[in-house]
Amino acid sequence: MEFERIDAVAKDSKAFTDKQTKASLYKTVWRWHFYAGIFFAPLIIFLSITGGIYLFKPQIENYMYHDLYYVQQGQQKISSTEQIHEVKKNYPHAKITGFTPSVAPDRSSEVEIMVNGKSISVFVNPYNGDIIGKLNENARFMAWVKDLHNGELWGGTIGNWLVELSACWFIILIITGVYLWWPRNRKSLFGTLIPRINLSKRNRTFWRDMHAVTAIWLSLFIVVQLFSGLMWSGVWGSMAHRIVDPISGNPEGDQPWEKYAFPKSTIPTKEIADVPWAAENLPVPESSPNGVKTISVDKVMQIAEKNNVQPGYRIAFPDGETGVYTIFLDPADVYPNRPLPWAQQTLHIDQYSGKVLAKFAWSDYGALGKLISLGIAFHQGEFGFISQLFMLALTIGIIMIVVSGVIMWWKRKPKGKLGAPALPENFKMLKGVAVIVIVLGLFFPLVGASLLIVWVLDYFVIKRIPIAKQWIG
Repeated sequence: MEFERIDAVAKDSKAFTDKQTKASLYKTVWRWHFYAGIFFAPLIIFLSITGGIYLFKPQIENYMYHDLYYVQQGQQKISSTEQIHEVKKNYPHAKITGFTPSVAPDRSSEVEIMVNGKSISVFVNPYNGDIIGKLNENARFMAWVKDLHNGELWGGTIGNWLVELSACWFIILIITGVYLWWPRNRKSLFGTLIPRINLSKRNRTFWRDMHAVTAIWLSLFIVVQLFSGLMWSGVWGSMAHRIVDPISGNPEGDQPWEKYAFPKSTIPTKEIADVPWAAENLPVPESSPNGVKTISVDKVMQIAEKNNVQPGYRIAFPDGETGVYTIFLDPADVYPNRPLPWAQQTLHIDQYSGKVLAKFAWSDYGALGKLISLGIAFHQGEFGFISQLFMLALTIGIIMIVVSGVIMWWKRKPKGKLGAPALPENFKMLKGVAVIVIVLGLFFPLVGASLLIVWVLDYFVIKRIPIAKQWIG
């Protein structure tokens, strides 16, 4: 009997210890969730608002620059070479850097020039060569919104890092949020998958359900949106390129052997043209000067047609004697008849012979490259107007999740304190939690750096200032 009693006590003790461990883990995860949410809430809301505006770039720019984009349809268009010549006559000291052919009978052509270090788009009537007007590319309203969204306008590289950091921590917020939401012993759908909405009683339960239930329904879409947005980031995006590029195949010319035949520069394609993401790091080949004249832009357009590049493509002009013509189609830039993402294509063409030196289309992307490109298209609402509305609803949902979380905190916050969840007493970091922290720090380098900074501040500053320690908790 004595052994049975000892065994029962041991079992009870183990059960109690397990319960304490689970409770401590829950409090620790909640504390992480709380701090990340409080610190990054303003930036997440800001990114949601600017991203929601940028979703409708085609419609907004079409309205703002309607007089530049549209012309009276005529009988016969003049050649692209003649259109560019008219721009040269009006801007004799400008360098021609690109050309976008008229995409529809009532649309203007666009000639890109460089004047005093500024990139300017000149809009031309394709029927008579008249100059309709011009736009400084950096002065476009949506270019301003984009630079706000990616942090470059208000913080440069540091701003871009902060945007990336907030996106990484938002993913961690989703992971920790799912852990906190997990029903465990709760069996009711209300409060789990259905919010308990009582508009007459907007208490903490109401805001908790608006926060948690909304987040759980949108979590998968938010994660896809965040990862696709990270593809443009400075640190994580560069890591992604290093993984994807080697397995995306070697772009080649018209014949398989040609991938070995042409010299390549060390310049990535993103340095000469705003190409689709998958083609950004494609090395730019070099043209071979052979004593003949550069082919005309009309000839380049014939090559684009021969390679089935859909209307809406742009042509970047050669830079120097060994430069190439670059034809690229990014469906995101085409409106209103926007092609689907798998129409994107990038071609590098010898400026003298017209030879296709490199061709990188959807069929050349690896499986991961295609998946990422689809994620980017999802992020920008490129699957039509319905997808734009869906992404707008998603950004509104994110704002609601963040705002409801802040309201929950405000309602429970003690006066004069931050109101963070209490750190479990005598709680030592579990090995599993430590492994998770290390993995997250390696997978998201900026998160690892931020955790290190927080630890230094906590250990060397906050713990040694009683008032700060008491306020933070």
